[in-house]
Amino acid sequence: MEHNHKLRVVVSVVCATLTLLVVLLSLFYLWRKRWMRRSSAEMEDLECKEEHIVETEDLLTFPGGESLTIHDILDAPGEDYGTLYKASLQRHESVRLLRFLRPACTGRMKEIIDAIQMLGYVRHPNLVPLQAFYAGPRGEKLLVHPFLSRGTLAQFIQDGDSESHKWGIIYRIFVGIARGLDHLHFGLQKPIIHGNLKSKNILLDGSYQSYVSDFGLHFLLNPTAGQEMLEASAIQGYKAPELIKMKDASKESDIYSLGVILLELLTRKGPIITNSSPTQDLYLPNSMRNAILDQKFSDIFHPSLLLNEGSDQKSIMEERILMFFQLAMACCSPSPSLRPDIKQVLIKLEEIGR
Repeated sequence: MEHNHKLRVVVSVVCATLTLLVVLLSLFYLWRKRWMRRSSAEMEDLECKEEHIVETEDLLTFPGGESLTIHDILDAPGEDYGTLYKASLQRHESVRLLRFLRPACTGRMKEIIDAIQMLGYVRHPNLVPLQAFYAGPRGEKLLVHPFLSRGTLAQFIQDGDSESHKWGIIYRIFVGIARGLDHLHFGLQKPIIHGNLKSKNILLDGSYQSYVSDFGLHFLLNPTAGQEMLEASAIQGYKAPELIKMKDASKESDIYSLGVILLELLTRKGPIITNSSPTQDLYLPNSMRNAILDQKFSDIFHPSLLLNEGSDQKSIMEERILMFFQLAMACCSPSPSLRPDIKQVLIKLEEIGR
């Protein structure tokens, strides 16, 4: 009996010990799980804070914008055009064009400051200058440019005023675009590839002088936003066929976009032909190649180019327009190596204009 009693006591002690051990292990497991969850949450919170670091509000000014202040820019009334804003600077009695860059699209200030400084000092009679650059505390950014009265080339092309679409004006506009692009490609210590050349990024002043805008914008964008810009360019009909990634944009891909713009000026059609027939190609360069193959020469230029031309001048103008068209098609060659560079484009334009 005594032996059985001792055995029961030992068994009870062992069971109690095991139970206590299980309880302690369970408590330790719950504590450790809670601690790991809290640590993970703290790490996620830290990463989130890292992604939303509040940047210092700042304004960088460049030639033409030295007297601007943050107050001038942020308090300017005006008209909103999506990411573009026509702002009336009351203290200066002038109008500026502001381009808004969303925080999610751009790099941090320390990552893009060198590109901003470089772009701020690019100057040419056919380039839209960057006069100031504002960076806000939430990562928002504004580029400040002069405002040009006639708006974009895309608006001009869609305009129904045939008087303004005569040969002399069209020729002047395109020569200005080519000269601006030539300065970007060959006139700087380090060439700038535009990467997003299109008629919406060409601005016109009151005398139809043309100015290339938005050059180097991809330097300020993060890779995702840069790729989205390229995809938008493809949808709009300006992307060279060999271009897959924005980082691979080249002088040759800029020339392709230039050729599309020249075809727009000649035909007054968009780069994507929205009302095309089932047998017609959607893309303007391909559509024009097919027009030549089918000998539909009347499709290669808009009749307003010859408006009010006398019979003596008409044949000369038609010859010039045909040379213009051939230049555009060379720029839009599917093969990058067959496209002329911008120097060759300018030589051809000089020949056409004689």
